[in-house]
Amino acid sequence: MSTRPLAERMRPGQIDEFVGQRHLLGDGKILSTALRQGRLPSLILWGPPGCGKTTLARILADEVGAQFHPLSAVTSGVRDIRDAVSKADDLRHMMRQTTVLFVDEIHRFNKAQQDALLPHVEDGTITLIGATTENPSFEVNAALLSRCKMLVLESLTKVDLTHVVERALTDEPRGLGNQDIILEEEARLAIVEAADGDARTALSTLELSADTALSRGETPATITKPDIDEAVQRRVIRYDKSGSMHYDTVSAFIKSLRGSDPDAACYYMIRMLEGGEDPLFILRRMVIFASEDIGNADPRALRVALDATESFRFIGLPEGVLPMTQAAIYLSCAPKSNTALTTYAAARKDVLEHGNLPLPKHILNAHTKSQQKLGHGRGYKYPHNFSGHYVAEEYLPDKLQGRRYYERAETEVIPPPPESDG
Repeated sequence: MSTRPLAERMRPGQIDEFVGQRHLLGDGKILSTALRQGRLPSLILWGPPGCGKTTLARILADEVGAQFHPLSAVTSGVRDIRDAVSKADDLRHMMRQTTVLFVDEIHRFNKAQQDALLPHVEDGTITLIGATTENPSFEVNAALLSRCKMLVLESLTKVDLTHVVERALTDEPRGLGNQDIILEEEARLAIVEAADGDARTALSTLELSADTALSRGETPATITKPDIDEAVQRRVIRYDKSGSMHYDTVSAFIKSLRGSDPDAACYYMIRMLEGGEDPLFILRRMVIFASEDIGNADPRALRVALDATESFRFIGLPEGVLPMTQAAIYLSCAPKSNTALTTYAAARKDVLEHGNLPLPKHILNAHTKSQQKLGHGRGYKYPHNFSGHYVAEEYLPDKLQGRRYYERAETEVIPPPPESDG
């Protein structure tokens, strides 16, 4: 048993060992009710790594007396699904036993693979439990999703993780309880902090640091804070450049910029960078933001974002993060106006709704005599010939005269358009 990782050895085998997810397993909650009734619906478990999705699925199957058949969407195909369904069908007819088909990383199944599951979920041949770290609404077919209950699992709390670590230290048959090991309080706190809600990470860190302490040959072996630091090395930031974490973090970044919070904006920007996001993607978002959310409230913002982009291309990493941070601070603190967005949207609506309306003849150039006869340019008033270089005139097509797409924001530094010719 000692050759297996500690995290695997300490995997809970029954429901009363399972830590966390009280919003699903507490009295009167959905899973406790299902277990009490002995009927398990098909489920999609959505949650971060290390929160117990696989373990929970296995325990649920055991609790209702079902056969547990695991598949990984990374390595399995339609043939594997058919084999699993065939075995489940045999069990149902010969042994009257249900089968829980557990599909890890179900978001990695393509549409055909997900469709292959659908009829067997519908007719009850299998009870499907899919696990995913990505938003199922984006990654799982609507038809399959509608036949499952989606449950959101949460990262483990610090109290939960402390319990996990303590149990591993004292459990003799599976954990480290048969070894003379002491875990200093500062080291315990460091494990919980570094785990970031992930039980697997907490146990892996404990195992590595215990090996370090035991190698010193002291009795008892004392795990210290430096042992934890050595085991952790560098915290891995959970981030998926193509998944929901990507979209969620980008959204948090943009909303922090819009909300004029430079601290939050820089935090989310750095979180994306540390997670491996392409810096040019972040810079492109800042360029867009400079026009969409600041615009003419501070026209310099666009130049700042563009300069940061050019500076990054010139400098690269790691120093290129400095102009990025400078730009994020500037955009956060700048006054805000979204008139570029609202004006574009309003004008585009009329363009699409009314099509190719005739252009006003007085603002057309008369390049030929025939165009002159048609009235092109007739009556045009050259603004620079008038006081203030402005003259009241209509420039929109006749059908749209009087339309106002641009509504000046109070924060804008450019002067409002003139209302009369003086």
